[in-house]
Formats: sequence, structure tokens, C-alpha cells
Amino acid sequence: MRTIKIMPCLDMKEGRVVKGVNFINLKDAGDPVENASFYEKEGADELAMLDIAATVENRKTRLEWIKNVSSMISIPLTVGGGISTLEDIELVLKAGANKFSMNSAAVKNPELVRQASKRFGKEKVTVAIDARRNKAMPSGFELVVSGGTTPVGKDAVAWAKQCQELGAGVILPTSMDGDGTQAGYDLEFTKAISDAVSLPVVASGGAGKLEHFYEAVAQAGAQVLLAASVFHYRIFSIKQVKEYLREKGLLVNF
Repeated sequence: MRTIKIMPCLDMKEGRVVKGVNFINLKDAGDPVENASFYEKEGADELAMLDIAATVENRKTRLEWIKNVSSMISIPLTVGGGISTLEDIELVLKAGANKFSMNSAAVKNPELVRQASKRFGKEKVTVAIDARRNKAMPSGFELVVSGGTTPVGKDAVAWAKQCQELGAGVILPTSMDGDGTQAGYDLEFTKAISDAVSLPVVASGGAGKLEHFYEAVAQAGAQVLLAASVFHYRIFSIKQVKEYLREKGLLVNF
């Protein structure tokens, strides 16, 4: 039986944690270092930090944010946003990240996934896949890039398979239709990805109730549960989520 991991996510903009709905209407959700320390004490298994404006603003990830957060925690930190070269990855890892996440850059240059996997190790490579529903696609999900702003005419599930072949270690799918809504993970999209690959899949986008976390594992095959709004706004504690999952018969670390 696989151990299910809880992963709070710090969406970063201008040095602050922010949270929106469907990637827009951003609100301040606090200081990243305070949030990171709080989540580790609460029992988070891993932490994600995404520089959500980096790609749109055509700049690199802010390394000082990584240094500040990584120096305060001992749990694994995955960093994404504005990573488009092997040099970027090296700088992010040197700044204290344990893993890195690529999205737009991987779509633009799939070979980067293969090169990164060879150079830094598969276990460090997360490919984030953002998608919207589109009936014209074989799976019904179209890949979008640049912070969810640009559809690319490519099937999101086919892209996940390709990423596995290229050497990705983790797939992090987010449904634009569900992000920040607290209406539940997009189970159909998450399941389509987890059925297509043998890699760990991170459920992301839309957790709002305790049952949403369980459904992502039981119905959609996720191994890691990423959430932001419910933790930032203290709707649930990580301990509450883990206790609920354990009661449902899932394996979690306390």
C-alpha cells in the first residue's frame, strides 16, 4: 500500500504567497517563510513553491525566495516557474530546492526533460501539466501554458505519456477549470493522467472538503495531494486531512 503525501503549495507573486480562482483574482495569503515553517510543523510531507508570474513576466524564478524558504524547512521543496534551461535548474537546486517543476519550457522544448533527467536524476524532475476541457482532443483535455493563458493544441494526456518516456519522475496535472474553486479536484483529468503513466501523480487544483482528498486517491489514483486555499485560509489543518485519510483506510505519515 502506497503512503499518501500531503503537499501544501505556495503560489508566489512579488514576494508574497497569493491565491486566486482559476488562476485570476489573486489575494494575499501571507509570508512564504512563515507559511512554510507553519506547514512543516503541521506535518506536511513536502512543499511546493511556484513563481506564478515568472513565465508571464518573461523572467527567471526569484532565487532569494527559494533560499529564504529552504533555509527554514527540512521537508522536500519542489520549485517551479520560470525554469527553462539546465542552468536555471542548477541555480534552483543550489538555492535549496530538492526538486524542480517545469511546464511551459518543457512543452516548448521536450528535450529539456530528457537532458534534465540525465543530468540531475529522474527523481528531481516534475512536469506540471495544465489543461482545459476541449472535446476536440482525444482525451478531452487540451494542454495550456503560460500560467494557464495559452492553449497549445496538444492533448494533455498524450503529453503526460511523452513526459514519462522523456524521463520525468513526477507528473503534476492541474485543471484550469477547478483551480482555487474548492469544488474538488478534477477527478476525470487526474485519473486520465494516472491511468496513462506509471509515475507518481500529484492531484492539484480545487480541494475544498475532506472527501475531495480521499476521492483524489480512491477514484483518480493520485499519490500526492497538493492544496493551497484550504490550508492558507485554515479551513483544514494538515493533521485533520491526514486523520481523515487514515480513517478511510489510507496510509499516511504522522
